[in-house]
Amino acid sequence: MSPSFPSDSAPHTGPRVSADPQEAAAGLRAGGVWAFPTETFYGLGCSLFDADAVRRVYQLKRRPVQRPLPVLAGDMAQLEALVRLDEAPRGLLEQFWPGPLTVLLSPLPETTSRLPEQVRGPSGKLAVRLTPHPLTALLSREAGAPLTCSSANLSGQPAARLARELPPELLAPLDGPHDGVLVAGPEPHGGLPSSIAEPLPDGGLRLLRAGAVSAQALREAGFACRE
Repeated sequence: MSPSFPSDSAPHTGPRVSADPQEAAAGLRAGGVWAFPTETFYGLGCSLFDADAVRRVYQLKRRPVQRPLPVLAGDMAQLEALVRLDEAPRGLLEQFWPGPLTVLLSPLPETTSRLPEQVRGPSGKLAVRLTPHPLTALLSREAGAPLTCSSANLSGQPAARLARELPPELLAPLDGPHDGVLVAGPEPHGGLPSSIAEPLPDGGLRLLRAGAVSAQALREAGFACRE
């Protein structure tokens, strides 16, 4: 049985808190914005193809629209239908996915028209990764689309590893009929955020953000990496 949501006219006093990933996935399918655990920190996100929900994520985080939102996928099939995986250096994705390495890749022509413009960077590419977190992966698959996912904090503030660390200023407006906070485990492990790498025409990589995957780790794996 599908989870039910209150009607749009029902009063809301704050975010729904749920331990049921199916309820969260139903909310995401309906256009909601949810906070949920990822492999590193709590994330705030929505369905990639829902332009209204994407705009709300920016508003909730007070994030500049010039900064594209990262995209998490639950399985390779979602990414194969979304971006040009062959732009990545051979072997990179097999070695570092699923994992905290975000890679800039071009969207496929057939998906470009469906993408909100805010999720594409100045080069027109998407910042994508295959998440190793089982709950995030399940959410993406059950929602039927990759998820935008930025750290669940106000732009420029520290990321939250645990649900109790989520800032009240972020949660207070998260009160739509399909919004919520997912508190099911496993908990994020914290540490460094995901790294962001851009494939270069010569087959190398440019590390745009050093994080959980270091430049040294990429070089030791056989990839030419510039910082």
